[in-house]
Amino acid sequence: MSKRLIIAIDGPSGAGKSTLGRRLARALGLLYIDTGAMYRAVALAALAAGVELTDDEAVAEVARRASIKLEGDPDSLRVRLDGRDVSAEIRGEEVGRAASVVSAISDVRRELVRRQREMGEGDVGVVLDGRDIGTVVFPNADIKFFLTARPEERARRRFDEERTKAHEPSFDATLADINERDQRDATRDDSPLKIADDAVVIDTTEFTIDEVFQLMLQTVRERESQATDDSTDLNDSPNSSNDEAGGDANDRDDS
Repeated sequence: MSKRLIIAIDGPSGAGKSTLGRRLARALGLLYIDTGAMYRAVALAALAAGVELTDDEAVAEVARRASIKLEGDPDSLRVRLDGRDVSAEIRGEEVGRAASVVSAISDVRRELVRRQREMGEGDVGVVLDGRDIGTVVFPNADIKFFLTARPEERARRRFDEERTKAHEPSFDATLADINERDQRDATRDDSPLKIADDAVVIDTTEFTIDEVFQLMLQTVRERESQATDDSTDLNDSPNSSNDEAGGDANDRDDS
């Protein structure tokens, strides 16, 4: 497997993509790209500009004009919007709901997919998480994971997370929001959430984060080992030393 390892992690909201993406990138020494943060940054920019989220062209123009940068290592990733650190601001519930709306706009997705590809095509390997990484952004990714969990479990995780932020969320409202996002992600016309044919699917409902992380890391190591074995077999094949073995040139296929 090449040094420029590309790992795609997809799945619905609350499945653990960001937490596991960061841990995997740190363990493997790869760049981490939180694509969801990019959509949240566009949503924040649109809200700040007073743009109606139902105005597709106006929101797309916001996306095209916005300067969005992801800086730092996986554990301290900072998001800058037009030079301003908005890492905390984009995690609010209002921005999260707005991001779910703007991410369904085709021109917004095209703009951010273009940027994500540019970021992921550098000299360093990368881990990206989102909803269409393995199907649209990098369909030829070296390894693809699809993480999921029952809606109730994903709602519980989000509910617990919000309570730690001194919010007083309602579990029923959190579950309703999860279900609404799932429906929007699965039915949008452009790049709907779906499982890539060659993805490793992991239902995280009954597992801890540590257990899922170990399973993902084991999968990566096995793929790397298999790629190394395949490369060795290719180099050791009889055809690779045909000249040295005195092979007849007339036996070669030059077509």
